[in-house]
Amino acid sequence: MPKQKTHKGLKKRVKLTGTGKVKRRRSFGSHLMSTKNSKRRRRIAGSSILGGSLGKTAKSLLGK
Repeated sequence: MPKQKTHKGLKKRVKLTGTGKVKRRRSFGSHLMSTKNSKRRRRIAGSSILGGSLGKTAKSLLGK
């Protein structure tokens, strides 16, 4: 059985934490920030954990 290749697109967008969780960047934070309020901008600036079935799928695509 051949080895599973890493999904390069996903590898560029997420990182694995030390405990094995998938950490991602939040969306809507690249431009047009003047129309978004401060609370929303602060939330967008932070990172998020990819959980549930999406997290499992992402880990398998990363070959972990």
